[in-house]
Amino acid sequence: MLLLSEVLIQAPDIDSFESLVEHIKEHRKTEMFFRIDVKPQFSDTPEDWEDRLEAAFT
Repeated sequence: MLLLSEVLIQAPDIDSFESLVEHIKEHRKTEMFFRIDVKPQFSDTPEDWEDRLEAAFT
């Protein structure tokens, strides 16, 4: 299971919401499940961030 908190900890080079989305898209190839357990604290995080991350994973 891919946890959003683990992605953020393990990839300190992620510096924006858009780069997070791209990173999540890469993980969907090797992970079966995705759990959003924290809110990303980027200045460009949109209001619909949860929906966008889930869409990026599926």
